[in-house]
Amino acid sequence: MPPPATATAATVLDWGRTAYADACRRQEEQVARRNAGACGDALIFTEHDPVFTLGVRQGATANLLWAPAELARRGIEVATTNRGGDITYHGPGQIVGYPIVNLAARKDLHAYLRFLEQVLIDSVAAFGLAAVRREGLTGIWLGPRKLAAIGVAVKKWTTFHGFALNVNNDLAPYAGIIPCGITAAEGTVTSMQAELGRALDLADVRRALAAEFWRQFPEFLAPANHANSRE
Repeated sequence: MPPPATATAATVLDWGRTAYADACRRQEEQVARRNAGACGDALIFTEHDPVFTLGVRQGATANLLWAPAELARRGIEVATTNRGGDITYHGPGQIVGYPIVNLAARKDLHAYLRFLEQVLIDSVAAFGLAAVRREGLTGIWLGPRKLAAIGVAVKKWTTFHGFALNVNNDLAPYAGIIPCGITAAEGTVTSMQAELGRALDLADVRRALAAEFWRQFPEFLAPANHANSRE
C-alpha cells in the first residue's frame, strides 16, 4: 500500500521557532500524510521554545533536577513525548531536525540511528569539528562532550522525532537535568559555538545537514546495504 510518493525526494521544510507541543502535533499530521501516500519524505527543521522533553525510557523523570519553581523562573517547560531515549533540552540556537521518512524498504531502526549519527558527523566536519560515536551512547561526541542528541519514533515504518544539534544555544539549562541519563562522570554537553569559539550562521548549518541527509539517504535505503535488515 502507500507510501511511495517519491520516497527519496529532497524536501526540506523550515518551521522556524515552534512550541514543542505544536511541533509534535504537526509531525503527527505529516506522518499521517506520508503514510497515506499524500506526500513524500521530508526533513523538517525547527528551533524550540525552551523545553525539557522526557522520552519513553524508564526513569527519565528522575533525571529532571530542577523544581517547578526554578523551571518557571527560567521559563522552561517540561513535556512528555513518545520518542525513544531519556530527558533532553531544546531551546533557541539549537537546530532540531525531524526527518519524516518512510523506512519500509529497510526496516531497521538501529541502522537508522547510525545513519543519523553519520549525517551529523559529516555535517559538523564541514565546520572543522571531528565528532565521533561512543559505543552504547546514541548521539555524536567530541571526546567526552556530547554535541548532538538523537531520539526517534516510528508509525507504519514512517519515522518522526529525530536529532538536536547544539549550535549556538545556551548550555546552562543542561545543569537542570541529567541529559540522556548520562552522568557528569560519563560525559558533558557542548555546542558548536563553545567548541569553535564563535557563533555560527544557523542557515549555513541547516544547509550542511540537509545536503548530507539527502546525499546519504538513498544509499541507506539501497538493497545492497541492508541484506540483514530486521523485519
